Amino acid sequence: MNLKNFLISFVATFILTLVVAVIVSFLYNLIVHGTSAVDWDTSFRLAIMLGIIFPCVRAFESRKKEKTA
Repeated sequence: MNLKNFLISFVATFILTLVVAVIVSFLYNLIVHGTSAVDWDTSFRLAIMLGIIFPCVRAFESRKKEKTA
C-alpha cells in the first residue's frame, strides 16, 4: 500500500467514523440525558485513532498476502 492509498483510506475511515460517532453521541445524550448535545472531543479522538489503525491493519494484511503468494 503506497502513501496515496493510505491517505485515501485514512480520510474515508475518518469521515465515516466521525459521522457515526457524532450521531451515536447525539442520540445517547438525547435519550439518556434529554439534551441535544454532541461530545465532539470523543468523536474526533475516536475518528483519528480508527483512521490510523484500520489503514495500517489493511497494509500489514496486504503485505502478508504478498509474501505468502
